[in-house]
Amino acid sequence: MGAIAHAEPAPILLALPASGVRELRLDLFRGLALWLIFIDHVSPDVLTWFTIRSYGFSDAAEIFIFISGYTAAFVYGRAMFESGFDIATARILRRVWQIYAAHMLLFLIVVAEVCYVTVSLDKPFYAKEMQVVDFLGQPGIAIVQALLLRYRPLNMDVLPLYIVLMLFLPLILQLIKWRANLTLAASVVLYTLSWRYDLHLTAYPNGFWSFNPFAWQMLFVFGAWCALGGARRISRFIASPVTLWMALAYLVAAFCVTLTWYFPQLNSLMPHWLELLIYPIDKTDLDVLRFAHFLALAVIALRLVPAGWHGLESRWLWPMILCGQRSLEIFCLGVALAFAGYFVLTEASAGLGLHFLVGFCGILTMSAVAWLLSWYKHYVNKPPRGLVAKPKRQQQATGEI
Repeated sequence: MGAIAHAEPAPILLALPASGVRELRLDLFRGLALWLIFIDHVSPDVLTWFTIRSYGFSDAAEIFIFISGYTAAFVYGRAMFESGFDIATARILRRVWQIYAAHMLLFLIVVAEVCYVTVSLDKPFYAKEMQVVDFLGQPGIAIVQALLLRYRPLNMDVLPLYIVLMLFLPLILQLIKWRANLTLAASVVLYTLSWRYDLHLTAYPNGFWSFNPFAWQMLFVFGAWCALGGARRISRFIASPVTLWMALAYLVAAFCVTLTWYFPQLNSLMPHWLELLIYPIDKTDLDVLRFAHFLALAVIALRLVPAGWHGLESRWLWPMILCGQRSLEIFCLGVALAFAGYFVLTEASAGLGLHFLVGFCGILTMSAVAWLLSWYKHYVNKPPRGLVAKPKRQQQATGEI
C-alpha cells in the first residue's frame, strides 16, 4: 500500500481509445455488477454476505447505472459529434425501443413464472412476495400499467429507470457538448431539488418508483460527463495519494456503520448525533452517502485494475467480461433465473451449501449464454464475404447495456 501511496500520479480513469478497441475494464465491472445483482436477488438473506451491499452503503445498482451512462455517452456522443443531433437521436431512440421490448418480454417471463407457481402449485406466498397480486386480480389494467412502466414485479426496476434516462440522453449529450461542467452542475441541482421538493414518479397501484429518475440521473450524467472528457480533467485528483486514503477511510467508516445493522449489540457504539445525521440512507433517492460510497469504491477499483492490466486477459475473468459485453440480455436472464432459484431455495429450506450451488449454477448459466451470444455475433451473424465491413470509426467499441 505504501508503494501505491507514493507512486507518481497518473491518469487512471476509464478512457476509451479512439481506435475502436474495447475498454475491457468497463465490461469487467459491468459483468461483476450483473453477477452481484443476480446474487442479491436469488439469495437475499444468505449470499448477500458475499456482495458489496453488506459491507457499505451502495450496491451493484450504482456500478450498473454509472457504466451505463459512461458507455451510452461514449457511443452516442461520438455519433452526435460525427453525424449530428438528428442521427444520434434516432439511434438512441432505437436503443430505447430495444430496451423497452426487452423489459416487456422480461415482464411476461417473470409474471408467467410467478403465476405458474401461485396457481398451479398453490403457492400464493410468491405472488405477494414478487408483487404480482395486482396482476392476478386485474390482469388487463396491470398489463396497461406495465406498458406505461408504472407496474412491474419485484426486482424489475432497473430497466424502466434506464429507459427514462436514455430518453433524455440526446439532451444530455447536447448540453455536455455545449458546456460540460455546467451540465453536471445542472444535474446536481436537479438531484438537490428532487430531495427538497420530493420529486418522483408514481407507480401502480400505489407508491413510487424504486429508483427515482430525478435522483439517479445524477449518477448517469456523471458517467456521461466522465466519458466525454470529465475523466481526463479529474484524473490527477483521482490519482492523488490523498484521494486514495480518503476513499479507504470512508469505506472503513461505512463498513463499521453497516456492522451495527447486523449485530445489534454494536448499536451502543454509534453516537446518537451521527444516527440522526446519516439515517435514513435512502436507496430510492440515491442518498449522498451511497453516491460517495460508490465514488470511494471506484477510486480503489481503478487502482487495483489500471489501464492495460494483464489480468484482463485471464481466462478466469473472461466469463465476467463476456457477461458485461452482453449486459442487456444477461441482466434479463439473471432476473428470470433469480426467481427460479429463489423458489428452489425457499421450498427446500436450503442450507448454505445449496445456496452456493444455486448461485454458482445461475452465474454459470449467465456466462454460458453470454458466450453463446458472443459466438453467434462473431461467427453466425458475421457478414458474408465480399460485403464491405462497417468502418471501424463507426463501430460501437464499448457495447451497450
